[in-house]
Amino acid sequence: MKKRAAALCGAAAVLAGMITSIPADASAGSATAPRTTLTTAKPTWKKCGTSKYPTLQCASLKVPLDHSKPHGRQITLALSRVPHTAKTYQGPLLVNPGGPGGSGLSLAGFVASSLPKAVAAQYDIIGFDPRGVGASKPALDCRPGYFNPVRPDSVPSTPAIEKANLARAKAFAKACGKKYADLLPYIDTVSAVRDMDSIRAALGAKKINYFGYSYGTYLGAVYAKLYPQRVRRLVLDSIVDPSGVWYEDNIGQDYAFNDRHQAFMAWVAKHDATYKLGTDPAKVEAKWYAMRGALAKNPAGKKVGASELEDTFIPGGYYNGYWPSLAEAFAAYVNDKKTAPLVAAYENLGAIDASGDNGYSIYTAVQCRDASWPRDWNQWRKDNWAVYDKAPFMAWSNAWYNAPCAFWPTKTLRPVNIANKALPPTLLFQATNDAATPYQGGVTVHHALRGSSLVVEQGGGNHGITLSGNACLDKYLAAYLTNGKVPHGSGVADAVCKKLPDPEPPSTKAALSTASDGAATGGATLHKLLGSRG
Repeated sequence: MKKRAAALCGAAAVLAGMITSIPADASAGSATAPRTTLTTAKPTWKKCGTSKYPTLQCASLKVPLDHSKPHGRQITLALSRVPHTAKTYQGPLLVNPGGPGGSGLSLAGFVASSLPKAVAAQYDIIGFDPRGVGASKPALDCRPGYFNPVRPDSVPSTPAIEKANLARAKAFAKACGKKYADLLPYIDTVSAVRDMDSIRAALGAKKINYFGYSYGTYLGAVYAKLYPQRVRRLVLDSIVDPSGVWYEDNIGQDYAFNDRHQAFMAWVAKHDATYKLGTDPAKVEAKWYAMRGALAKNPAGKKVGASELEDTFIPGGYYNGYWPSLAEAFAAYVNDKKTAPLVAAYENLGAIDASGDNGYSIYTAVQCRDASWPRDWNQWRKDNWAVYDKAPFMAWSNAWYNAPCAFWPTKTLRPVNIANKALPPTLLFQATNDAATPYQGGVTVHHALRGSSLVVEQGGGNHGITLSGNACLDKYLAAYLTNGKVPHGSGVADAVCKKLPDPEPPSTKAALSTASDGAATGGATLHKLLGSRG
């Protein structure tokens, strides 16, 4: 990402300028509004195990829609649990996959099965669907089928294309406001954090342990800010930069994703013997953009136009395990004029189903409510063309993904200043080349949370790096969850781990080994749970 190196020395200065935690209106999302403590009924757990996670249990919990009115309307949160089995019990470990809008129910099973057995056995590992998500009720779906193909080209190269994309964004915001006028003022990070404390109370725990990925790192940091005395252990993996919530963070992503896409192009060029797209990364990239231009005119299978192509390849910026299948589809189209592999890749990685519609509805509801966004579209146009000139891969796709926030029907809050001096030692994980949450976010939060320790995956580009096969990272995670110990170093990072090797094309012996390792460590499973746009 542009200016990435400056984060090392500039993080402390950034913190000094971070916005205060006082919201623009003292309503549901207020970090300062008074709260009434209620006696919360304990969840009733029932078996809901699957073949993959047989010990999983499920329950539900009612919480106030508006936490400033605890006796008012109630909504329901869906919970999951893998109960502890060891004599040594360290309390509940709440887990969250990010988003906002990600379901955490299956993540509990994944974390429980991926941690060393002796460590997992000491915790009740608790997953939950945040308010409005998945099995929680009510669940939002503002405009079903919003991402159905074929959408307008994301790059507004003509006034007509820009008008079509603007009409879509406005229609989505209007539909949300009409359908969920009673809910949208209460779909935000602080309200979700209040829900987390209701979960804590219902579990009968004085303190919680927390493990969050991606947006889940911001959720955890905000919980820690509001309830520092209730945090026992805190693990944040792939860390949101709290100083850019949310407009600036999304623009920062664009540069980092462009870098990551170019890394993928270089990988394809390295494996020219397999993909036959050339050995020069710049020329390989030119072929990708030529493919994009052709699909804008003639979508593959009447499904994959230019925007859908971006949807298909953006997940490769989150997880390099997708690179071989993406490269195969890319090569088949360019070299053999075959569209079926590209359509299959889109359906596997890029297509949005009803669950995705729900996730996107929550994503917009939270991000548009959490912080102010430019209301003048001229500002968006100026900023995103400037980004596109230097980092075209995801610039306009990301802009339109967030564009409903320019027309959102609720008032906005101010982001929470997560700076914290009242926490026990906390553990942070960050890859240096992460695109979704660029490296500077990890450094900034490391400075903001006094006493935190930062473990860096040097050269790593995946988003979500623990429990993905890197034994060095997982060693620090397991030690911390076992006894609370964190590494201490003299530099920006307290510990550095080497990145895992990039995947190999599936025709090689090395790829068979990589695939076997991935299946054993759950890297592919984790990234399906985290999803993209997280």
